[in-house]
Amino acid sequence: MGPGVVAHLVRLGVLSSTSDHASVVSINLFVTLLCACIVLGHLLEENRWVNESITALIIGLCTGVVILLTTKGKSSHILVFSEDFFFIYLLPPIIFNAGFQVKKKQFFRNFMTITLFGAVGTMISFFTISAGAIAIFSRMNIGTLDVGDFLAIGAIFSATDSVCTLQVLNQDETPLLYSLVFGEGVVNDATSVVLFNALQNFDLNKIDVAVVLKFLGNFCYLFLTSTFLGVFSGLLSAYIIKKLYIGRHSTDREVALMMLMAYLSYMLAELSDLSGILTVFFCGIVMSHYTWHNVTESSRVTTKHAFATLSFISETFLFLYVGMDALDIEKWKFASDSPGKSIGISSILLGLVLVGRAAFVFPLSFLSNLTKKEPSEKITWRQQIVIWWAGLMRGAVSIALAYNQFTRFRHTQLHGNAIMITSTITVVLFSTMVFGMMTKPLIRLLLPASSHTVHSEPSSPKSLHSPLLTSMQGSDLETASHSHIVRPSSLRMLLSKPTHTVHYYWRKFDNALMRPMFGGRGFVPFSPGSPTEQSVHGGR
Repeated sequence: MGPGVVAHLVRLGVLSSTSDHASVVSINLFVTLLCACIVLGHLLEENRWVNESITALIIGLCTGVVILLTTKGKSSHILVFSEDFFFIYLLPPIIFNAGFQVKKKQFFRNFMTITLFGAVGTMISFFTISAGAIAIFSRMNIGTLDVGDFLAIGAIFSATDSVCTLQVLNQDETPLLYSLVFGEGVVNDATSVVLFNALQNFDLNKIDVAVVLKFLGNFCYLFLTSTFLGVFSGLLSAYIIKKLYIGRHSTDREVALMMLMAYLSYMLAELSDLSGILTVFFCGIVMSHYTWHNVTESSRVTTKHAFATLSFISETFLFLYVGMDALDIEKWKFASDSPGKSIGISSILLGLVLVGRAAFVFPLSFLSNLTKKEPSEKITWRQQIVIWWAGLMRGAVSIALAYNQFTRFRHTQLHGNAIMITSTITVVLFSTMVFGMMTKPLIRLLLPASSHTVHSEPSSPKSLHSPLLTSMQGSDLETASHSHIVRPSSLRMLLSKPTHTVHYYWRKFDNALMRPMFGGRGFVPFSPGSPTEQSVHGGR
């Protein structure tokens, strides 16, 4: 890492050292810890209780203890957590890779249910946790917290972290469950951040019907505008690469262009006060559907593994640092005079998380099942329990939002704010460690291996051997194989199977207009040396 980057990180407050030499030493130690996390995570791959995220968290805690002992209780970390560093550098590759690697056919087939859980469910959880916080904490005399703080608590603890569950689930064995947990987790994070940001723009001490309606209107505006920006950025990258055939001269350029345009979409959203999470997620989906098919074969392999690697390193970094940051003495000393109250608040918050999660998972699952006629598309009771459990873990998003709300320049000397920071850390640690360790045994109990294929799609050579990112092409085969079937009227299809009908007409629109313009498998104009020629003759 060059001295210029180090100096920039020092200005951001990411590095706790005051000299460049000490900063380089700190970075070396942290990279060593990341390597240790990767090695131990590999060795514990088949462990029943521990996964990579918990391994990184434990290593972070142990490292924090060592640093505390060597510094005589003055510090517990080698890098200082910054919510700006988290949102600007670490979160984008994680969310983008989630959209880039998602099995789009399953995701959009269950899009209505995912949106129901991720958006409506998060709102229900937000109101449940906020109402509980107002009713309970306002009577506990924990400091100078107002209505805005209590509503912020609802947004903070509505942000889930389903990494532990997704590491156990297999999207080939349980495609419906995986797509629901995965999709809901991404939309949930975006909704929570949009909610949190929307709360900052209102005077919540005077709440009336007009304020509530304006808040909901602002929320919908942020949600839709952020999605549109992500789709536009993805289509723009596809159009540029399709027209210029950059890969004929340099595959490095087209890979770099994909990375930079994805990051640019996120930064433009943040600059416009939109949701960067939603923007970069849908940018990843669009890029995987169009842009990825316009690049050369070597660039496809490179981008797939590069995005996955960046996401993996960022996730490991987050869990490692959360473990170290949990032992920061400065945050705990302002709440040390009332340890019993801190434990009580943490327990109440954990209880509100459990109740808020249950308040929407089971009712919304029931509503979703009412619209499904095929038994394989309905969410079983056991799957509902797994979905409920998957959203109980809290992670770095909650900590970053808590820092943003209850600290100024990472410091606070207010008793109530300090208690909320330490309580957030306690909930994150407890939920990740305890609930995370119980995730794999619980899923094995509820979803034994013999029943994994019950809700899977029918096996075919295409579905068994196609790469992850080409799963959408199964819809093309489906269209060809069923083209001779006489279909009922559009209105009748829409009333009987709304999701399938939308999917069917989207394929027709995509094939007729979108792919010829923006590229994609089978529709890029044939040109010698182009990605299409390699795809056709390579049998991909």
